[in-house]
Order: sequence, then structure tokens, then C-alpha cells
Amino acid sequence: MTSMIKTAMLMAALTAVFMVAGQALGGSNGMILALMLAVGMNFFAYWFSDKMVLKMSGAREATPAEAPELHQMVAKLAKGANLPMPKVYIIHQDTPNAFATGRNPDHAAVAVTTGLTSILKKEELEGVLAHELAHIKNRDILIGTIAATMAGAISTMASMAQWSMMFGGGRSDDDNGGGGIIGSIAMMILAPLGASLIQMAISRSREYQADATGAAICGRPQSLASALQQLERYNRQLPMDVNPATAQMYIVNPLSGGQLANLFSTHPPMQERIKRLGALTLAKRSA
Repeated sequence: MTSMIKTAMLMAALTAVFMVAGQALGGSNGMILALMLAVGMNFFAYWFSDKMVLKMSGAREATPAEAPELHQMVAKLAKGANLPMPKVYIIHQDTPNAFATGRNPDHAAVAVTTGLTSILKKEELEGVLAHELAHIKNRDILIGTIAATMAGAISTMASMAQWSMMFGGGRSDDDNGGGGIIGSIAMMILAPLGASLIQMAISRSREYQADATGAAICGRPQSLASALQQLERYNRQLPMDVNPATAQMYIVNPLSGGQLANLFSTHPPMQERIKRLGALTLAKRSA
């Protein structure tokens, strides 16, 4: 419950940043326009984001005949989690990784790379699949998609403000309550940064929760922890060729980057994730 409250507060903060950006760009009219744009974009994200993500990742739906063991594993875990059977997709990539998508449990999909199924042991693969089913159970995909959509829109608005100033669109005063030139400059710098930080906080919070829920679904926190260690190592050595906009959806960051990039990652530190799963293992043994 605490995690859900935190996420709700972060989503409210992201909406507030969106509306403030609209206020700075176009006064009260701009704020209303920003709110209408947010509603429209969230509606689009709700209905079509899963199809877009699957297409962008090159995922192909796999039938039970094509991947019988994978289907059986997902079906068993979904039943244990009291979830409908999601669609199963395969991504032909050697790097082991996975993600879940879909607007709700009745319209969900789990996508895994060929590298994931070939590298991990059965128990580790179950841990990864349980983590992805946890995202479906907790409705994290919808939350993350809306957050990413709004953060992207704020960045677009900042670019609009920049081009407006370049071509003489900035104002020193604003009868409708906008911030004029100062407000536009502040919005160009602070709004995208603030939106990105909030989006990262939302994503990290949901990843921790998915680890905990996934560990409960598969019943073996240590299996998920072991899988995460391997996935982290492989993805550092062999980064995936993915659209950066979809990177937040994967169980581990599929993109390479140094320490500075890790500071702005949508994924929590791997050591902390493994530490928390270790605590769950100890708690399970002592129960």
C-alpha cells in the first residue's frame, strides 16, 4: 500500500509539472491546453502503447506449439498469481532480457529474448517470468507508460518554447498569467529535468515492488536474485539494440552506460535489488 501511495503522489507531481510547463509556455490558456493534451496522450497510451512497444522491440508472438515449455511455465505462474494467461512473445536477441506490457491483466503480454531462455536455469527463468507477471498484477505497465508519455510531452513542450524564443515568440509580459521569457527559460531547463527525475522515481519504485511480488509468485526470491545478477552482467557486456524510450520496461537496463548514466537510470541499483531479495529469502526461511 505504501508503494502505491508513493506512486500516486509521484504521478500527481508529474501532472503538476506538466501543467506548470503549459502555464509557463502559454499562460492560463497554455495550462488548459496542456491538461487536454495530457488527457489525450494518456488515452492513446492506454489503448495502443502495448502494440507500439512490441513492434518497436521486434517481438513476435509465439504459439504454444512453437514454445511449449515457455507457455507451460507462464501458464503455471499466472495461475498461481490468479492472473489470466498473457500472450507470449519472443524477441530474437542474444542478450537475456524480458518485459511485460498491456493495459490490464486481461490484455497483457510477456516478451522474452531468445538469450534469456537459453542462458538461465529453469528456476531462474521462472523468477524472471514471475517478476514480469508481477508488473501485470500491479498494473505497472499502464503507470509506466503514462509517466513516459507525459515526460516525453514535457520535453516536447520545452523544445517548443525554445523554438518560440528563437523566432521571437517570447514575451516580457503575459496578460494570461504566463511567465514570459523568464518562465519560458525556466520551463526549458527545469521542466524536462523534473519530469525525468519523477519518471525515474516511479519506475524504480515499481521495480522494487515487482521484485517482491515476483518473489512471492515463484516462491523463490533467491532464484530471481541469481537471474538478475546474470542479466546485469550480460547486458553490460552485450547491450541490446532497443529504442531508449522502451528501455524502462525491461527487467534490467538493456542499454550500456557509465556511472553518470546509471545515476539517471530508470532501474534501481542492482545491488540494492539483490539485497532486498536476500532479505526476503531470510524472512522466508525463518518463517
